[in-house]
Amino acid sequence: MSNVTWTGGVEHWTHKNTPEGEVKLFLWEKKASPKVPHAGAIFFVHGSSMASQPTFDLHVPGRPWSSAMDWFADHGFDTWTMDNEGYGRSDKHRNINFDISNGADDLAAGTEYAMKVSGANSFLMYGISSGALKAGLFTERHPERIAKVALDAFVWTGEGSHTLDQRKKKLPEFLAKNRRPIDRPFVHSIFQRDHPDTVELAVVEAFADAILTLDDSMPTGTYVDMCSRLPLLDPKKLTVPTIILRGEYDGIAGMDDLIDYFRLLPNMNKQFTVMRGISHASFQQKNYMMVYQILHSFFTMPEPAYQG
Repeated sequence: MSNVTWTGGVEHWTHKNTPEGEVKLFLWEKKASPKVPHAGAIFFVHGSSMASQPTFDLHVPGRPWSSAMDWFADHGFDTWTMDNEGYGRSDKHRNINFDISNGADDLAAGTEYAMKVSGANSFLMYGISSGALKAGLFTERHPERIAKVALDAFVWTGEGSHTLDQRKKKLPEFLAKNRRPIDRPFVHSIFQRDHPDTVELAVVEAFADAILTLDDSMPTGTYVDMCSRLPLLDPKKLTVPTIILRGEYDGIAGMDDLIDYFRLLPNMNKQFTVMRGISHASFQQKNYMMVYQILHSFFTMPEPAYQG
């Protein structure tokens, strides 16, 4: 494995009760800058093939604000993320494949702890890929904890998803075991499958270093869910203000599938954004600063004065 360290944050641990006993869950916090007005608290949710810190607190020499947590903290947000069970520093010992519903359970435990520690009344939540499914499912279950939710690289029924069509060919392999090996070529494949020019090689290498520092395998549960059990979410149950983000070249998120989901969201404080020149892992793309600005605008937009 590579050797990467993370600095400037606060390490937290909480637990989740399961039939097999307590499970330890790792959380990482970066506090809002005191130099700007406080803007709220964001909880970031990672995807299927990497833990939280590589995704949201990545540092790349010569790439300003490569860490999304640093950028949002500098703009007045308390920032939190966590390793789902089976990933990174969180426990991995249970004999399960750590599916999306289990990840939503993790978020219930993690947000409860973070609210207690920070005093936050609610969170702004951002999830990417299977993390968007976890964030959406958690928000369906606990809308009182989420002020707004952002779903990036999201998939609803899977219709029109070229990546999932290819991944389904390996479904028997994913069903046969709880974990799948990962290595540096696998991390490269995340960026090569859609449009390689959307990302810089130095970022991919730094991302791979960070991922492989923590894990040499990943759970199969989210892959099984996304290949064989969609839809897992009901848009009519997602009642909080929502933004759907879709990269121009993203092979996971079928455009018509997302528009159909978006159309059924009941809260009219909602947005659908297509991100130019972006494929799947938006915070690692050349156009990452655009993603920050889109999220910042949505998260800081005031409530409508007139709601009809």
